[in-house]
Amino acid sequence: MRSKLLLLSLLLMSSIVFSQTIDLIGVVKDANTGEPLAGVSIFLKHSQNGTISDFDGNFKFSNVSKGEIVVFSYIGFKTYEYVVTENTNILIKLEEETKGLQEVVVLGYSSQKKRDITGAVTVISSKTIQDLKPVKVEQALQGTVSGVVVTQQSGAPGAALDIRIRGIATNGVNGPYVIIDGYQGDLSILNPDDIESITVLKDAQAAIYGTLGANGVVVVTTKSGKKNSKTKVSYTGYTGFQETTKKLNLLDATEYALLLNESYANGGQALPYPNVSGLGKGTDWQDKIFNQTPITSNEFSFSGGSEKITYIFSASDLYQQGIIGKDKADFKRNTARLGLNADLSDKLKFSTNIIYTYIDRDAFNDSGLGSVLFNAINTPATLSVYDSSNNFTLVPSSPGYGIEVINPLAQLENTYNDYKLKKFNGNVRLDYDIFKDLKLVSRMGFNTSNSDGKSFAKQVSYGGKVFDVTRSSVSQNKINDNSYTFDFFGEYNKVIAENHKIKGTLGTTVYKEYGSGLFATGYDVPNNSWSNADISLATGTSPDGGRDVSSYVYDERRLSFFGFLEYAFKGKYLLSAAIRRDLSTKFGPDNRVAIFPSFTTGWIVSDESFFKENKTLNFLKLRASYGVLGNDQIRNNGYVGSLSGEGTYVFNGSLVNGIAIGVLPNPKLKWEEAKKFDIGLDLKMFSNKVNITTDYFIDRRDNLLIGNIPVSGISGVFAPGSGSPTINAGSVQNKGFEFAIDYEENLNDNLKFKLGYNITSINNEVLAVNNSTGFLEGGAFGVGQLAPSRMQVGQPIGYFYGYKTDGIFQNQAEIDAHPSQAALGAATAPGDIRFKDLNNDGVINSDDRTNIGDPIADFTMGFNFTLSYKNFDFSSYSYASLGNDMVRNYERSLSDLNRLNYVLDRWTGEGTSNTVPRVTTAATNNNVFSDYYVEDASFLRIQNIQLGYTLPSKVTEKIKVSKIRLYSTVNNVYTFTKYRGFDPAATSGAPIGGGIDYGFYPAARTFIFGINANF
Repeated sequence: MRSKLLLLSLLLMSSIVFSQTIDLIGVVKDANTGEPLAGVSIFLKHSQNGTISDFDGNFKFSNVSKGEIVVFSYIGFKTYEYVVTENTNILIKLEEETKGLQEVVVLGYSSQKKRDITGAVTVISSKTIQDLKPVKVEQALQGTVSGVVVTQQSGAPGAALDIRIRGIATNGVNGPYVIIDGYQGDLSILNPDDIESITVLKDAQAAIYGTLGANGVVVVTTKSGKKNSKTKVSYTGYTGFQETTKKLNLLDATEYALLLNESYANGGQALPYPNVSGLGKGTDWQDKIFNQTPITSNEFSFSGGSEKITYIFSASDLYQQGIIGKDKADFKRNTARLGLNADLSDKLKFSTNIIYTYIDRDAFNDSGLGSVLFNAINTPATLSVYDSSNNFTLVPSSPGYGIEVINPLAQLENTYNDYKLKKFNGNVRLDYDIFKDLKLVSRMGFNTSNSDGKSFAKQVSYGGKVFDVTRSSVSQNKINDNSYTFDFFGEYNKVIAENHKIKGTLGTTVYKEYGSGLFATGYDVPNNSWSNADISLATGTSPDGGRDVSSYVYDERRLSFFGFLEYAFKGKYLLSAAIRRDLSTKFGPDNRVAIFPSFTTGWIVSDESFFKENKTLNFLKLRASYGVLGNDQIRNNGYVGSLSGEGTYVFNGSLVNGIAIGVLPNPKLKWEEAKKFDIGLDLKMFSNKVNITTDYFIDRRDNLLIGNIPVSGISGVFAPGSGSPTINAGSVQNKGFEFAIDYEENLNDNLKFKLGYNITSINNEVLAVNNSTGFLEGGAFGVGQLAPSRMQVGQPIGYFYGYKTDGIFQNQAEIDAHPSQAALGAATAPGDIRFKDLNNDGVINSDDRTNIGDPIADFTMGFNFTLSYKNFDFSSYSYASLGNDMVRNYERSLSDLNRLNYVLDRWTGEGTSNTVPRVTTAATNNNVFSDYYVEDASFLRIQNIQLGYTLPSKVTEKIKVSKIRLYSTVNNVYTFTKYRGFDPAATSGAPIGGGIDYGFYPAARTFIFGINANF
């Protein structure tokens, strides 16, 4: 009886247990894109029982019990644990492991887990690029990476941008080395939507690149297909418009006429405007040249993969017009990219990435003396655009107007330029696993580009100006540039006795760069028209009786051998070391070869036993690095002389044109050396919600390669085609501190946000200038004045060198009591600027010039904020620059030209002003370069604001679309600054003279409306 009861009980219990098991059915998707994830591992926690998702992300897990934990695991995504309930049909969304310590960071020759990186490295994700929606890739680095400053030389479409990593270290090439999928590339030709991540190497971690890593390295990884996934089709498109962010406060017609009358009266001349009534506001020349213009972009891609092959193809089209000039300054970029990865066998893997780029850009003179913007600022509001005959009004050529300022609308109308670039670049790579721990890698990267440029100088008269063209001409050029890189290296990975992890890389790199250029000018274009502007149609010859023709060819090479070692003990004591031997044909036979060593080390303190119980501190790593990197970024063949100059000789009593020595050679040229030291800390706190990175660095540059060193004119350096030599002539040091903090919080399933802040301080100092004067000069101010910018020992590179002011002379007694200023060129009267006698010799002259400003910022900062609530997302990015100065040099000093309206606060009598001098047509010293023209250019810029909405899945499923996201973006939202000019963030890019504002074309504010769709 008892046995029957026991059997009955067991049957009852088993039926109860059986009734508690269910078949779990569902789908796994990417939480960010909404795309199904194939091949996701799905298993019971603490068990080997499991399954995987199929191509559509679907899965079925049979016989699981309520209350059990099912784990979803996928490479590159956060592991998700699901507690089984009665719900049998579920949707699992996996989030990318974007900030995890196990994230793999691509460093170029190798890759490391973020946890093991011992250098100063920052990664920008595709999500950040998507938030910023930059037109050019470089813009995504501004404000998002500590220690990195991105500036643009002009706001014109397609204009170049400059990247500086940890300051300006040399007065030569300062830009970083760019690696795209393993080969040397160019950021400016990339479609930002093609990028998966950008890694910035800021310290000795870049030393593996030796020759080219001195200015830092930017490593770009493009997107690729995923294994075991069905074809994913994506479309991204936007349209919008652009407008200027600022207009200068200029005098209107009435203000100008009244002020000009006062100037003439003070100069003892008759009034030019006896009756100012009826002048009104006059012509607003800025309104006439600034426009609201379109910008559009379309991009599509498809990607996918099987167990052995992954693929991606994308194509894009971007078009924008300039806010000045419209289609006279437009920019078009088309790209097409193919990425393919294939496992040819268990041991052999193949990959290739190929990009084609087509650029078509029209441009005009947009900066400096004689530019369209310069003319718009200086042309008086009393002049109209057209005269009574409906022709463009001519700006008078009287002494008060000068011969440089012309009608800016006429200038635009008569400007014709076109530039086209076709570029094909990419790489091919083979990985072969010899055995478990050793693999060989061979890869070749290539770049080939062909560009065509054409400019047409129309025969036109502006009324006796320097821009008058008496004969029409057309200039054309064809340039072909090529380069290739071949890398071959072996990589050995081994774990010894569980605690010792070793990774060694040994290899060689061959680099060749070669190309040619052809230039020609023809005269007398038929019908004086752009449609006939072609060398083949131009019938005239140059004044010398022929056509102006020139050409060049070049061929430069590097050969490098390198070794890289990584060692980790117990996963917490980290060491890496690199050594590289570089050979460059840019130096003579005695100095071509150099060896560059480096090391980095790290200690993961949080892995120590005494940190195990710490609940607040989740991760703590200390880092240190030191390395020496080389730089050979100078002109070709600088060590050898060539007969590339032009000379005039006398033969039989006649002048004959011939050749002469070109740029003077320097056979002793040797490598510039960058010595980089860094100590840093990485910290994660409060359940990994807070991430902190901080670094202190010293970057010293020795043996600076400086071109155009002044030498005696007897050597012939001023002849056409000649020039001063390049020498190793200086030393510069940058010291600074970087700090970055991120805070991420998921308040609930619907509400998430993230805050980020970074700050960088840099102290720049010139340590040596080894030439005859002890300084180098650069830049320009006004017309005929001494150079305003210098590189000098003890000062920051490119500092401003001029006179310090001490208010305004209020009366003659003050002038009599002050040291004489007559040596500056003119007599002094009440209302003129008072300059300081810094050397106390009783006279104001050139010896009283000193440091009056620094174009290098004391601090740069970045702020970012992202928020998502249900289907809505919001992001905002800002950056700031504090302590940088800029020279105001966009105002011509001639009496009859227009002015900014701050001159309304001028001195008009004793006690009226101590900041703005009097106005007069008489000669004064007020236009001498002084701190009166130097302004604080600190600013805070709201770089980007974006609001997006993702349609609910129940809506998209009905129309058979995986995801649709609509968004609106405003770029370059607003700039808070006291600087009077158009753009406090602009620069010419020159290390000496870069902070001088010649009338920078302002960056446009852009309003965008777009869509992201996945099919």
